Amino acid sequence: MAQEYTRYEEIDQDLLQKDIDEIKETIGDPTQEDFDHLLKLEMWGRSATLSGFFLIFVIVGFEVSSGFSGLWFWVLSVISAILIGVGNVARWADVTHPILHGAYDKVPGIPYRYTKKGYASGWRRYIDWLDWIKPDAWMFEHNIMHHYHLGEPDDPDNVEKNMLWLHEKKMPMFFKYAFVYLFATVWKLVYYAPNTLRILGNKDRRKNKEPQTLEYEISPFKPNGLLLWKDYLLPYGIVNFVVLPFLFYPLGMEAVWTAFTIIVMAELYANFHSFAVITPNHSAADIYQFSTPHKTQGEYYLRQIMGSVNYTTGNDFIDFCHGFLNYQVEHHIFPDRTHFFYQKSQPIIKEICKKHNLEYRQENVFKRLFMTIELMVGKTQVLRVEGI
Repeated sequence: MAQEYTRYEEIDQDLLQKDIDEIKETIGDPTQEDFDHLLKLEMWGRSATLSGFFLIFVIVGFEVSSGFSGLWFWVLSVISAILIGVGNVARWADVTHPILHGAYDKVPGIPYRYTKKGYASGWRRYIDWLDWIKPDAWMFEHNIMHHYHLGEPDDPDNVEKNMLWLHEKKMPMFFKYAFVYLFATVWKLVYYAPNTLRILGNKDRRKNKEPQTLEYEISPFKPNGLLLWKDYLLPYGIVNFVVLPFLFYPLGMEAVWTAFTIIVMAELYANFHSFAVITPNHSAADIYQFSTPHKTQGEYYLRQIMGSVNYTTGNDFIDFCHGFLNYQVEHHIFPDRTHFFYQKSQPIIKEICKKHNLEYRQENVFKRLFMTIELMVGKTQVLRVEGI
């Protein structure tokens, strides 16, 4: 028999806030230990990237010298692509994500380039985090609009709302599933980059009391589309798919094309990996949505718990592979805290949820991914707290 949890309106939000706020005092501000933990994760990500590119060098070296091809060529190519893809995900989820939340800003003596203001700023974007997404646009879309409007109408990452058009499409369910799996391999390019630009533009439109833009522009012949290509897509596209493959030009054009092919494979893998650990965090038939903004800090905490789900946790390697997005409940309660903090606070949050008879969701990432895909194709719907 399924356990019955306390209804939303019956939760003592003031007591919940008190219990959760005490965690910050118990664990304290970040220290050098937190920063050393981040540096270890950064090293793991960089090692994956460098190992992947070294393997490309090995592959093209054999290809040039002995006409290396066949099964082993593709096996090594896939391994190389996965390593580069893992490095890509790590750069975003394990390193960029907490830094751009300001998680390490309070570490004594923290280097400026690891602070929210210094990281990936200006030319450092090319060193710290070069991706389809522009850092300042992502910070506003993610840190502000998503985190402080979770499950509300203004949440830009509301999967069910964003996929209504697919629900309403009259086509066989097979094609809907096929679309979602294909979308997962290119989602940063075709959705996340233009959507973050749209959300950032709406910030200025609100200030100027102008109508909000509901659709993003892709065409370079439209104002926002031109900005998208100039500041978002071309910097990453040129470096990743032109400059990097041509580093292998001394070994011949065949080597360039081999490197290009592996880098494209790595990009597809990185998109799917990031989609798998990011999208299911707030989207499934057992996740709650809300029709009005939260009114108090206690209600904010309550909504983060009811609107989020964790994955399997256990050690740094497991957490690294999940991009530390397996601590999504803790992260949404304390968005500006370190990965190390989430590992320490998780058992305390679990006990607080048990005390208040709140459901603490934590399941395997693959199960949650399947539940999200069921929501995306329209087979299931989210839970709603009506009138709240």
